[in-house]
Amino acid sequence: MTALYRKAAAMAAMPNETRRGHGGPDSSEINGASLFAGTMLMLSGPLSILMGAAGIAQDAVFSASRYVYRFDLTAWGWIHLVVGVALVIAGLGILTNKSWGRGAGVATAGISLITQFMFVPYYPAWSIFVMTLDLLIMFALTRFHVGTSGGR
Repeated sequence: MTALYRKAAAMAAMPNETRRGHGGPDSSEINGASLFAGTMLMLSGPLSILMGAAGIAQDAVFSASRYVYRFDLTAWGWIHLVVGVALVIAGLGILTNKSWGRGAGVATAGISLITQFMFVPYYPAWSIFVMTLDLLIMFALTRFHVGTSGGR
């Protein structure tokens, strides 16, 4: 009887996640939505860096138009370069499961969304594609996560 009592006491002391073998919020495992968002940030970041490098070099890829948000192509290049580096850092934070990763991912995807909206007249097809990708990243990072403890 005492062995059964000790086993019950030990199980009561363990959190539900440990008993069932599921990791809690401090687990080193990453869920599917975070993996998607981190991977897409790691894709979007370098592409934004390359677009920034093209803008800094004043490449003929972009056409200057008359637009309210008109900046010099070099300025746009630097904006995309900085946003791209921030996207890569946020993606690394998410993929390494850092506590700041999700917040940084949402913030940088939001900034990227705004800059891509402002960049639509220069490169419309690409900007709309990246804006869609940024929205998917933000959705994946901000969706409600159901906990593992409780009625199973």
